[in-house]
Amino acid sequence: MPAKSKSAKKPVKSKSSKRGSAKPKPAKSRSVGTASFNPGITLDQVINGAVAPFNSYCMGYMNPGASGYGYISTMKLSVDKVSLEGLDPGTEGIVSYDRCEKDDAYIGQINMGTASSFCGVNGALWGYHLAVADAIAGRNLQPLFTYPGPDYPPDEKLPTQGIVPVYPVGPLLDATVRLFGRMDKTGSGETDLRRFPPMPGAHVICANKDASQVGPGYIWSAIAIAIAEDRTQAANLFIEDANFIGPTQGTLPSNPRGSNRRSGRKPATTQGIMPTPEQVEQDLLDYLHAIAKSMILCGQDQDVVYTEIYAGAKYLYVAEDEWGCALTCGPYIVLAQDSVAPFPAPSALENYTISQWEQVLGLQPLPPAPIIPDSGGIGVGANG
Repeated sequence: MPAKSKSAKKPVKSKSSKRGSAKPKPAKSRSVGTASFNPGITLDQVINGAVAPFNSYCMGYMNPGASGYGYISTMKLSVDKVSLEGLDPGTEGIVSYDRCEKDDAYIGQINMGTASSFCGVNGALWGYHLAVADAIAGRNLQPLFTYPGPDYPPDEKLPTQGIVPVYPVGPLLDATVRLFGRMDKTGSGETDLRRFPPMPGAHVICANKDASQVGPGYIWSAIAIAIAEDRTQAANLFIEDANFIGPTQGTLPSNPRGSNRRSGRKPATTQGIMPTPEQVEQDLLDYLHAIAKSMILCGQDQDVVYTEIYAGAKYLYVAEDEWGCALTCGPYIVLAQDSVAPFPAPSALENYTISQWEQVLGLQPLPPAPIIPDSGGIGVGANG
């Protein structure tokens, strides 16, 4: 684990640090009927109240001993597979799922609980509100697309706030990797690059979904978060999705938008046409468009304004003698004490980028992650 330093260096004053240094707006009162909503919870209070009782380990939210009532939301997206040899359908699913938990941002050996998908008024998003991803802090991310966009019907209802940019989620996934660390497969062994992972055996509530399937075909998972305009009054919305794309009968359309090539296809037979990776990516881009639209509709149904969305998807080809799993999840955690020890208060991380946080803690940059053969993605690169 990283060595502690006595005090944090001042953050580098640059364009990238300005975004995180913005002071939270005072909580506004809002009346609905006879009720008035004024939580009065600042971002500082949330982050300062989201520290675990352990030095080296993060813990799941709602475990005893935390510093307060806050929590930190993180984001993870993983795909992996296992050979069918010597396993049955139950154990095939177990091994492939555990590999997904281990891959990328390490959350191995946890007891994962399932929650609904919001980062609320007493929550903060790692990589966005604190330890801000460099690409987000620098405001140089380019949208994957916007909602509504040119591919939508002319009469598509425009969100009240106007066009909503949908950015790649990769920088937020990368921020979680840099918090928890990794366990990389190296030859026949593993290379331990963990930093502040959840404690082994910890109970960790996650917004999560997974798909698990024998090949041949493509297993995939997607994740998105919609950022609320006013975090003192509304929650940020997560959406997770996962499924399988197998062989299809007939000719694949060149542009599947609006077609029936959506979820639920299972490889009942190895006969038929297997989509190419390019066609799978087009399918997944369609899914991301649908996810963005669903988020805006959910906001309109509850009078919540979402000003930006971060989204992405990963996929993996699974052969007929393999079992694949795709996991999408958002662990709700409280931070390891050592991850914030050098700072005057945990909330100081609002003023730091993820790279500046690493520098203060003396963390060496992680090496490039191993690439799983036959895998790909949309919007999942570390820099967008």
